[in-house]
Amino acid sequence: MILTSRPDIDSLRHAADPQVRRYSSSFSDSMEMRSPAETVADHLDHHQDWFQRCAAPMTVRAMDDQTYILTLGQFGNFGFEIEPTIALKLLPQKNNIYRIKTVEMITQSIDPNSHYDVDFEATMRLQPDDSNQSVNTTVQWDLDLSVWVRLPKVITMLPEKLVQSSGDHLLRQIVRQISRRLTWKVQEAFHASQGLKCPKRIRAAF
Repeated sequence: MILTSRPDIDSLRHAADPQVRRYSSSFSDSMEMRSPAETVADHLDHHQDWFQRCAAPMTVRAMDDQTYILTLGQFGNFGFEIEPTIALKLLPQKNNIYRIKTVEMITQSIDPNSHYDVDFEATMRLQPDDSNQSVNTTVQWDLDLSVWVRLPKVITMLPEKLVQSSGDHLLRQIVRQISRRLTWKVQEAFHASQGLKCPKRIRAAF
């Protein structure tokens, strides 16, 4: 069973429905950019040039000049799958700090039995590193992610620990897709645009 519809946010996030579960996680990572912070910031500021390409293979389209609609792919356990679609707004940087947040999408119809909602709040901080002979910049990436899922009754009859682990697994899949893969591709795209060798990937623990 694959579910693609997105709910009315308030009805799912604040519902007293025993089938609704909320899973949340914080995630941090960093990437090394082999250029001064000003050069990195100039590249990140022009996200229209790289975001859609770097977000592949996720389906992505521009909603406006700051917002992108992403379909993340299929995730799930116990034969229950969802195909989340969210809108992410890339806010203009302030003092070398970038923020990304989910925004509400206007849908033509709302299914009262919709099964998921995602809240994505991310921060990227540019941290100049002048300690080496060559000037580098570290991009510190912090993500707070919450997922609300309306589970089928048959799943809520399972032991609570098993249900929780199922949701945790779902959350890790989403984080891996929208965070790590995007981080790697942004890092690669930046260094390619500057004609520089990209640093080796470092895998973060989930």
